[in-house]
Amino acid sequence: MTNPRPGATRPAGRVPEVWGRIPPRNKNFTGRKELLGRLHDGIAGQVTAVVPHALHGLGGVGKTQMAVEYAYRFRSEYDVVWWIPADQPVLVRSSLASLAPSLGLPTPTASGIEDAAKAVLEALRRGEPYDRWLLIFDNADQPEDLNDIIPHGPGHVLITSRNHRWEGVVDTVAVDVFRREESLEFLRKRVPRAITDEDADRLAHELGDLPLALEQAGALQAETGMSVSEYLGLLAERTSQLLAEGKPSEYPVPMTAAWGLSVASLNDKLPEAIALLRCCAFFGPEPIPRDAFSQPRVELGDPLAGLVRDPILLSRVIGELGRYALARLDIPHRTIQVHRLIQALLREELPPDEQGRLRDEVHLLLAGYAPGDPREPGSWKRYSELLGHIVPAKVGFSQVPDARRLSIDIVRYLYASGDFESARDHAESFLTKWIADSGEEHSDVIELRMEQANILRDLGDYEASSNLNLNTLKAAEKTLGPDDELTLRFLRGEGADLRAHGEFQRALERDEELLRRYEAKFGQVDLRTIRTANNVALDYGLSSAYVRSKEVLEDAYQACLALEANNFDKLTHIAIWSGLARAVRLCGDYSEACDLGEDAYAYSVEELGVEHTRTLRTGKDLSIAWRLLGELDRAAELTEEVHVRCVRQFGLDHPDTLAAAMCLANLLRTRGDISEALDLAADTVRRYPKVYGPAHPYNYGCMGNLAIMHRVRDDPHSARELNERALAGLESKLGRDHHYALTVATNLASDLAAQGDHDNACRLGRGTLRRLRAVLGAEHPMTLLCAANLTSDLKVLGEEEEAMGLFEETRAAYHRTLGLEHPSAALFLEGGRINVGFDPPPI
Repeated sequence: MTNPRPGATRPAGRVPEVWGRIPPRNKNFTGRKELLGRLHDGIAGQVTAVVPHALHGLGGVGKTQMAVEYAYRFRSEYDVVWWIPADQPVLVRSSLASLAPSLGLPTPTASGIEDAAKAVLEALRRGEPYDRWLLIFDNADQPEDLNDIIPHGPGHVLITSRNHRWEGVVDTVAVDVFRREESLEFLRKRVPRAITDEDADRLAHELGDLPLALEQAGALQAETGMSVSEYLGLLAERTSQLLAEGKPSEYPVPMTAAWGLSVASLNDKLPEAIALLRCCAFFGPEPIPRDAFSQPRVELGDPLAGLVRDPILLSRVIGELGRYALARLDIPHRTIQVHRLIQALLREELPPDEQGRLRDEVHLLLAGYAPGDPREPGSWKRYSELLGHIVPAKVGFSQVPDARRLSIDIVRYLYASGDFESARDHAESFLTKWIADSGEEHSDVIELRMEQANILRDLGDYEASSNLNLNTLKAAEKTLGPDDELTLRFLRGEGADLRAHGEFQRALERDEELLRRYEAKFGQVDLRTIRTANNVALDYGLSSAYVRSKEVLEDAYQACLALEANNFDKLTHIAIWSGLARAVRLCGDYSEACDLGEDAYAYSVEELGVEHTRTLRTGKDLSIAWRLLGELDRAAELTEEVHVRCVRQFGLDHPDTLAAAMCLANLLRTRGDISEALDLAADTVRRYPKVYGPAHPYNYGCMGNLAIMHRVRDDPHSARELNERALAGLESKLGRDHHYALTVATNLASDLAAQGDHDNACRLGRGTLRRLRAVLGAEHPMTLLCAANLTSDLKVLGEEEEAMGLFEETRAAYHRTLGLEHPSAALFLEGGRINVGFDPPPI
């Protein structure tokens, strides 16, 4: 795609290649020539670097309208013009990422929002494929909210904000009320019938030249034919009334008066419109989905109930709100938006009991608009539309059952979509109010506590999760009974907490008993049973019973497929699918594990995106399978990608980040990058006890990985010390006949051999091989690896007959399983020593 040089002449009226989300142009836009000229001169005068410009001013002065006009007026100078609503910082990056496909970059679904946003910023910085671009961040608040997402490069950035702090950060153009001549010009445009200069001047004077107030006045006169004298008389009366009532100083009196007249006039003409407008005042200031008002099954009071049941009247009402400039309508996207200033004024006009009633009705409308299962990815778009209204509408303050249910579902949506921190913050906020209103033992509190425990667990705060789960379980058993579904879910969480504390056998015993209860209560083909079966499979995997884990997951996978379509849960399906691929790998079938893992990973990327926690865990497991199969290039690319994403999303001390770091360290060591692997492994080993506590098996397993790297670096003494500590810790926690302990024992034998102690290396190798055959089977890759190393030690000791017999036996087994071309088999045939690492699975 060819680009003109920066500053090159472009044909007048030329439309940009990319024109994204720009609000409709205001046909009545007036004046601002000097401000627009200053802004354009300042922006166009940039030569080498982006210096963001900001339109700053109070609410109602027309900052957004100026930005819209700038985009339309100077669009021929740009290849890309993109609008980003910035009043919710959490959504800004998503808006930026959505520009990616227009720049020829992977979509956010394919690459993840974070990577898509970074790719967009990099493409804009380079000016490829477009070097003339304009990004508009509308209604930004704090400068620090945008610091890391304002692009740099040959294009332009425009910000609108009411926050004066932007003046010290960027080049700022202050936007004030209209100059008088601009007010007069605007009124001549806005009022289609003739208006004298004298009347226009009187009107502008009384309205303080405030653009939003003039828009209200013009709309009212255009719709009603009211004379200026009549309007000014009512305005004076209204203003005196407002001042007498002591209106808050942050609301401009001219705006308040003009708004009051528009409301009064429309109320006379169509009172249902004012009823809807007052309802809109209790939503958030973000666009309200038009379909939120099309909920005939929601139990509302009059007059909203009549509006909801009458689509013709509802459409007329919405149209009138737009004509009177009391709401902004976005027809293509089917949304209604009311200025936050108008919302505040509407709310303050109402007595407290009426405010409460309308707020309750808004809660019902939001709950009615909410889709089904918040865990279902297909529902997430609609939940994201609701999210901006939950806090402003005070949904979490309600005791109405539908509002409580919506609050819980919003938390579940945030959790299921992978936004753990937002889920935690919302849950904590709701619980503070609910406990004060309803007490700790209310069923809503208990249910939200369960979601909170799950969130804390996925954030890696295992101690807090365990304590919360245990305490709330007691409340659930007391209030709901031991067989209630919520109580059973707390019991399911108890198994996860036991795994987090390294109590693998106790977790297995608890979960097996719980699975029997679920099967008896709900049957095998039920999501609740399937999720419990997945936990049992995890327990089996952590207890070295890999074949049994695989069998349980195979049954669970078939049960998933047998579910009715309306009960199918993609998150659970992916967890089962990925877990099955892991179990197959742990059984030693690396090639089959790769096939399963590739399918599961592709499905997870498509359904959840590359940054979702489930996708990252599935990708990590796939990278391990590729590494063990010997496909190091594919493994390296995915391993590094998962690690980077985990660090960025969760930080360095999160369990998923630590597991990804150890996976990467093992990959680096396998590839021969020993120094880098050693540094990463050492750092990870230091961090693990912060998360799991000092005695968790994962700490010792990772310590064993670090030992390998010391030995490969010709420091067998340090390796032996680390492995002896790791083996003692694992034996104490899990016993000697556990895969993790046997892995460390195998590597410890190599440490002994490296120190020349072949007698003890052989003794340890023989015992470990015997145990491995009993635990994993005679032809498991781990068993063959141990046998291969033992063969070398036997040869050094002169045990030729035993060595030769074991060599031939091991060679034949490699031939039947992994093949003689596999890296482990090839190293064995060359007489080399094979190392085996530990990769921490999810708990």
